Parts: sequence; structure tokens; C-alpha cells
Amino acid sequence: MKEVWWVNHKQTVSQEVGGQYLWSPKKDKKGRSIEYYENMRRAAPGDLVISYANRQVGHIGRVTEFAVTARKPEEFGAKGAQWSDDGWFLPVFWVSLTPPVFPKDLIGVLGPLLPEKHSPLRSYSGDGNQLYLARVSRAVFDVIVRASSYDIELLLRGGANSLTFQSIKERLDDEAERKVREDFELGDTVKEAVIQARRGQGKFRANVERVETACRLTMITNPSLLIASHIKPWRSCDTADERLDGMNGLLLTPDADLLFDRGFITFQDDGEIRVSPRFDNQDLRRLGLGDIAMPRLGFGEAQMPWRTEAFASEQQKYLAYHRAEVYVGD
Repeated sequence: MKEVWWVNHKQTVSQEVGGQYLWSPKKDKKGRSIEYYENMRRAAPGDLVISYANRQVGHIGRVTEFAVTARKPEEFGAKGAQWSDDGWFLPVFWVSLTPPVFPKDLIGVLGPLLPEKHSPLRSYSGDGNQLYLARVSRAVFDVIVRASSYDIELLLRGGANSLTFQSIKERLDDEAERKVREDFELGDTVKEAVIQARRGQGKFRANVERVETACRLTMITNPSLLIASHIKPWRSCDTADERLDGMNGLLLTPDADLLFDRGFITFQDDGEIRVSPRFDNQDLRRLGLGDIAMPRLGFGEAQMPWRTEAFASEQQKYLAYHRAEVYVGD
């Protein structure tokens, strides 16, 4: 059964609903992990979201993709000035509730259905609590939508083209590229090299080829079949040096590149492959990569068909980032 989430986003509701997403920092201002920010990573495609702002629920949404690491949206402007710039971007397709629903008017019914911990509303008054994304029951969703109406067909099918992972990646990378082009501290030659690196080309690919010689997932060595892929995503790199660093790259076949880029696979420092438990084994088999799922199916390491060599120490810092910020874990 799909999860239901409730977001309190008064400050940014217009930007997030208008842009078809949710965004949160990864940590609070003291650098601590917070349950309602961690929920951004727990949300999965098909989950439902209730949008609460200005004491009303004006929209409900459907999560279209797992969250990806992304900088704070520029359209936030001065809002959330205290938030870290590094955060989670969760694609959500929103539809309107007509008329909007005021949960406070329904608190007699909603109150007993709200979670005891991390509740988006005070169960006794209906006032909003200061949190971002909270898990609620399907019963809460049903009470909200029963008091209004929405286009259910649009909710279920919307965003099929515009909110795919590839579309979201292009959108976020375009924003990062614009910042590179506007960076007056970078010379034209460096800018051009950095922009080529976005596509795994130019100086970046040459640097990666000095480090890697084959796809670590399929063992293919033919250069024409390999993509130079960033370990720490290009959009998330802090400097031109990171974007051009060969140690921040792998040579991967197109299918492996997509799996790695999306966070469905990652690597341990010793070269062992990890497969996300949220990725279907059958899809791996359909891609002809079912053998890498063997540890998840209860087989021992000795039965793995191959094992790549350990990564260089310079690569390991980037892999640590990938495992923590890109890999789609439990």
C-alpha cells in the first residue's frame, strides 16, 4: 500500500505547487538529522501528499519519483534564509482541491486519526505544528478529500513526461549550468571544460579514463560503449575542480550509468556492488543484470559472478557522498 504524507509549507507553497515539487534542507540549522526531512527520502513514487498552508488544504499530490539531492531553489528568494543550501528535491504532481478544506473545521474527526508523534496538526485544536513532511494514515487523506473534490484521473496520470527522473535531472543541471556561465571567477576555457563535463565529455572524460578502464558493473571495456559518469553528481559539485576530477568519475555502460545516477546501485570502497532494496529484482533481470542482486536473494559473496578491485582513496570520498546522498536505501 502506498504511503500518505502531509506537508506544512506555508513559506514556499506557491513555489512548490507551481513548480511541481517539494524541497527541504537535509539537516536543521545545527546540522542535525530531522525526522521530517528524512521523510523526503522515504517517500516513493505513487505516494500521496496533502498540501497544508495558510490553515487550509488547497492541493493534493502524487509523488512521481524518489527524492534527489539538489540545491535550494532560487525561486525561494529570501524565504528560508536560515536553511542550508543543500537539500532534497521531491517531484510531486499537484492537483487542486475545490473548494479548499480547512482541517480545523474537521478536527473532531481528524484528531483521533492523527499520529501521536510527529503529527502535522495539534489533535485537540487543529492548529499546525512546526514541521515539514509527516507520515499520516490513508484515513486522514480520505477525511480531507471527502470534504471537497478533485480530478482523480489527472492526479493519477499527471507528470508522466515532465516529472521523470531524466526530466528533473535536466532541469536541475540546467540551473547549475547557468550558475557556471555566470561565474565571473572562472575563465572561459575552464567554463567550457566544466560544461562539457556535464555530459561526460572533454577534459573530464579524459581524466576519468586515466583512472578507470572498464564498467565496474558489466566489465565492458569498449570505450564506445562507456559513459563517463560523475560519482558526486555534476549539479552537486562545489567547485570546477570537483566537476573535472577524474577521481569523481566512473566508466559505465548506459544502463549501469542510469542505475548509478538514479541511486539504484552504489559501490563499497572495496568495489562490492550494492543494490537498492527499493529497486525491483525483476527489473534487474530484465536488464540482464540479475546476478548483481544475488546478495539480496540470500546467496553468499563467493557466488557473485565478478568482483571489481578496490577504489583509490581519492575516489572513496566521492563514493561516501554517493552512498549517503544519492543511493536510494531502505
